Amino acid sequence: YVTSVFPIGVTFAMTLWLGNSAYMYISVAFARMLIAIMPVAVFLLGAVVGLEVLNCRMMMTMSIISLGVVVASYGEVEFQWVGVVYQLGGVVGEALRLIFIEILLKRKGIKLNPISMLYYVSPCSAVCLLIAFLFWEKPKMALNEKWRFDPVVLALNALCTFALNVSVFLVISYTSALTFRVAGVVRDWLVVLVSVYLFVDTKLTLMNMVGYGVGKSFLVL
Repeated sequence: YVTSVFPIGVTFAMTLWLGNSAYMYISVAFARMLIAIMPVAVFLLGAVVGLEVLNCRMMMTMSIISLGVVVASYGEVEFQWVGVVYQLGGVVGEALRLIFIEILLKRKGIKLNPISMLYYVSPCSAVCLLIAFLFWEKPKMALNEKWRFDPVVLALNALCTFALNVSVFLVISYTSALTFRVAGVVRDWLVVLVSVYLFVDTKLTLMNMVGYGVGKSFLVL
């Protein structure tokens, strides 16, 4: 449990905490643009542990994707380093989680269905998030008199997270962590476009779209 499940639980908690904290400083659309660098992180970490093979073509593709993310970031109207650092931390956490899942399912050959996997991983993630909540979030909530708990929103978020995790385990069990991230291209584009429509304070510049488009285009290739 300590060497196989615990790392997945910790990195998942890291992804949730850092990724969600980023939305307090940057827009949803810009956050999704930064997530475009995820395949680069997954590929490099996968190469370190022997799951991926480094070659010139892949390195060139990953470099152009990174360049696209840099261009998109440079064109951001409301750029805040705190939000960017949080989001990139969440990217690293998610990349590590996907790598650990692939190692568990393929290299170690542990056969668990998605529900059983969540049964073992979720308690570990909950404990990690509880520790972060008690030390960082709870003191801030105590000082904020306008804070309001919305059980419906929390329940819907939990349901979405559950569905996402089930899909992650299913996809990685049949393909790979890198394939899962590449398959998220369409989803990321939809999130960016829908967030611009829903949140009036979200502003996209031409440089945002060019950089994001370059990164995503070479990801598909």
